[in-house]
Parts: sequence; C-alpha cells; structure tokens
Amino acid sequence: MLLIGKAQEGNGLEKSREVLELTTRIGEVLLKNGGEIFRVQQTMQMIAKAYGIKNFHVYVLANGIFVSIEENGYEMRKQIQTESPELEIASQIRYVPLSSVHLGRVAAVNNLSREIVAQKYTVAQAWERIEQIEKIPFTSNALQVLFSGLGSGSFCYLLGGSLIDSAASFLSGMLLWCFVLFISNRKANKIMVNILSSALVTLTGILFYLFLFGENMDKIIIGSIIPLLPGVPLTNSIRDFLNGDYLSGTIRMIDAVLVACCIALGVGVVLRIFPVITGITI
Repeated sequence: MLLIGKAQEGNGLEKSREVLELTTRIGEVLLKNGGEIFRVQQTMQMIAKAYGIKNFHVYVLANGIFVSIEENGYEMRKQIQTESPELEIASQIRYVPLSSVHLGRVAAVNNLSREIVAQKYTVAQAWERIEQIEKIPFTSNALQVLFSGLGSGSFCYLLGGSLIDSAASFLSGMLLWCFVLFISNRKANKIMVNILSSALVTLTGILFYLFLFGENMDKIIIGSIIPLLPGVPLTNSIRDFLNGDYLSGTIRMIDAVLVACCIALGVGVVLRIFPVITGITI
C-alpha cells in the first residue's frame, strides 16, 4: 500500500512539473510577443487551474517570469496514514527580453488557453501547439515595406501635408523600413537602429524638399518617422499602470521614452549638421 501511494504521489508531482513547464513556456511566448502583464498572469493561472494545479504562484515583469508550484501530497499521505507531509516545491524562471511585437501569436495563445480550459488539449498536445504558435512567421518583408510607406504617407497627409508631401513621405517610409530590416538582420541594438533610421529619413526628407519633391519638409519628416514610434510599448505601459503593475509599466515606459529620445536625437543631429556641411539653409 505504501509503495503504491508513493508511486501515485510521484506521478502526481511529475505531472505538476510538466504543467509548470508548459505554463511557463506559454507565458514566455505571450510576454515576448507583446502581451500585457495581467494577460500573461491570468492566462498562466487559468491553464494551471485547468490542469488541476491548486498551489500555483506566478509573478510576471515586463522582461521576466517567476513561477512556482507547491506539492505536498497531503491527501495521499492521509490515505496511507503517514507522517506530516513534506512540502515539495518546483519553480521556473524565464528572462524575456523586450522584443518585436507579434499580435498574431498573442491571439493564437489566447485561443489556445481557452481551448485548454475547455479540456480540448492534453499537456503533450498543448506543448505541440505552443511550439507551432512560436513559429508563426512575421509579415513578409515586402508587405512590411509597403505598409510602412502607406502609413508614412497617410500620416503625413493627416498632419497637414499636401499630396506631394505624402508621396515623398510614402517613398521615404518605404526606404526607412528597408533600412530597418537590413540593419536589424545585422543584429544592431535598438538604440542604434532608431538613431540611424531617424537620421536617414530626416536626410531623405531634406533632399526631397531641396529637389522640389515636396512643399513642407517638416511634414515629410514627421510622416516618415511614424513607423518608428513605440505605440504598442507605450500603450502596454499605460495599461500596466492602470492594472497596478507599476514596475512593469515603468520598464515599458522607459523603453518607449528611450526610443522616442533616440528618434529625436537622429532627427536633431541631421537638421543641425546638414546646413553646416553643405552651407544650405533649410
């Protein structure tokens, strides 16, 4: 009887640890691709509960996940009349660097969590599904370049630019994203990517204006840098603050402000240096 009880207890703890690893992996994928802090925590708790884990604890930051479970086998030891249960603890820690947003993966993980709660997936099947979600590709480079141009041209027009300004901003936005893709593939850090990219579109806007392909240089430049703005990180930081996750909100806010400062630096340096080098007043 004692051996059977220990075997069953061991199997229960092993299953709990499998669920722990699965929930940590799901939380990692969700957080890495732009999920909010409360969404990550809530999803992990729902999945753990769906698989029968009662003593599940999770703490999520903007760039890290801390998870643990407690297993003491109390009911099993009570049945076999052993001594007081000893506490068994298993934990997982994941460092999740701030990276590119992929809302398609976030939506897929949300659907997976609902299906797990509806008891449609075993642990093994859920593992297979989350690995498939992790491999969902980003939009093709050609489409990214096209929509960067469309976004730039559209915002230029909305901010008061003329049609010719919007056309110039459209071309500048496409050039911008080609450069971003090129330099990102060289593993450049985020600071350099934003400084160099904003400097490039500023120089492009100046040249368009000087060669009479545009009427308002400022509108061309403003429209062109729109694709660089950290809209999702800024929105998520505000949502984190509203949900009481002040530390994570601060981390994401600092990241967004840093990107904005890098953009301002790139634009300002070019606007300051160009007249000095060329002697042309802009």
